[in-house]
Amino acid sequence: MPYSHAPRPPAPELPAGPLDIRLVVTDMDGTLLDDDKRVPDGLWDTLARLRERGVLFSPASGRQYATLAAEFAEVADGMVFIAENGTYVVRDGRELSSDPLEPAVTARIVHTARGLAADGVDLGAVVCGKRSAYVERADEAFLAEVRRYYVRCELVEDLTAVDDDVIKVALFDFGAAEETTAPGLAPFADTHQVVVSGEHWVDVMNRTANKGAALRSLQRELGITPAQTMVFGDYLNDLEMLDAADWSFAMANAHPRVVERARHLAPSNNDNGVLRTITRLLDL
Repeated sequence: MPYSHAPRPPAPELPAGPLDIRLVVTDMDGTLLDDDKRVPDGLWDTLARLRERGVLFSPASGRQYATLAAEFAEVADGMVFIAENGTYVVRDGRELSSDPLEPAVTARIVHTARGLAADGVDLGAVVCGKRSAYVERADEAFLAEVRRYYVRCELVEDLTAVDDDVIKVALFDFGAAEETTAPGLAPFADTHQVVVSGEHWVDVMNRTANKGAALRSLQRELGITPAQTMVFGDYLNDLEMLDAADWSFAMANAHPRVVERARHLAPSNNDNGVLRTITRLLDL
């Protein structure tokens, strides 16, 4: 697997008073959202208080930009969306950065996914473009899973013929993605990111693309340091993002490697861990 594996950094001491935090970045599924995909009680009030304090809040997710923008539509002004695992970053409808795949690479990934399916792996591919997501598997069970994360999605006959800037290919595996689909994508690991982003999802992106790279670029643009950044995550696609913040938190429900990598532990996603931690440490 292509994930880097560094020892857990020493945890800074918790301050007696509020932190000088300028940027709060959180993963969505398994982190901010509970297991039923619901936003936590008090989110909108907390975002309003962060805005009053001059703290920028940024969702960072494997979800597409359109999905994130719809979720936060009422408070989206000025918010930075780190979408598609960092391959597409948007603020106020303006692209800040993107990292598209070469069309030939997209086609190879699609052909590999078709081969895995032919060998009995119960999966489907989602070609993620800037304008929309695209699928060729049409059964309702698969489409229902895709719609959770991609509000803009088109059914096409051939995923290798999509006319869009493709920034990621995501594969949904009805089984355990880390054990079945991810090993089948091993040939891409030498040249690209192959990241298990959830129990059932594996994403293939350019090697230069991840949430951490997107966050570091955003920090440089805004003049915000890692010491002024607070990050929350739960799964393997959050590892690099945790490295970009001094105040990095793994959720209590996080993958063991995420718990090892983060400097601190937050309550679980089902215990409103993100908001409880923000409220306590920033004295909101």
